[in-house]
Amino acid sequence: MTIPSATSLRHVAALLCACLSITMNADAASEKMLFDFQTATNSTAWQVVNDDVMGGVSTSQFQLLTNGGAIFSGVVSLENNGGFASVRSSAVRENLSGTDAFVLRVRGDGRRYKFTVRTESGFDAPNYQAEFTTKRGAWEEHRLAFKDFVPTFRGRVLTDVPPLNSSKIASVGVLISDKQAGPFRLEMGWIKAAGLPR
Repeated sequence: MTIPSATSLRHVAALLCACLSITMNADAASEKMLFDFQTATNSTAWQVVNDDVMGGVSTSQFQLLTNGGAIFSGVVSLENNGGFASVRSSAVRENLSGTDAFVLRVRGDGRRYKFTVRTESGFDAPNYQAEFTTKRGAWEEHRLAFKDFVPTFRGRVLTDVPPLNSSKIASVGVLISDKQAGPFRLEMGWIKAAGLPR
């Protein structure tokens, strides 16, 4: 058996490091910050939409914290056939080509939420959704692949709508509709678009 020389081993190690560096740089390049609530960048024009548009009485608010971060909080009520609260962003102006997932940094209350995406600006546009469940009091990062988003309209799954297209994303948001009445609180650090791990 031939034992590689120290020089050969150094060359191999250098090559592996170079390949790793290229891969890491490519992954970093494919990450795109959409909303950084730590710096309040492009994060003020979020709109609350609750079930009162359909006669419900749920309430919510969206607050930017002075020390960084944002909080989506309120109370979900099941009265009057209600049961949801949501907030949606201003227009997403980033070109998301080269990405295939959203990454959210959040600290929740143990409840289940949905991250929502719209590809049109109209109020009645289809709403693509992907669920994530929080751990009470713990900061987490949730990676939601574009391919896992389900197109819906007023809670009904649409079967005649194409999959989520990253080149057509107009706005994003957060929705709570877990059929559980009571208070909720979701703190958000940032929202990115990124590639999936390879």
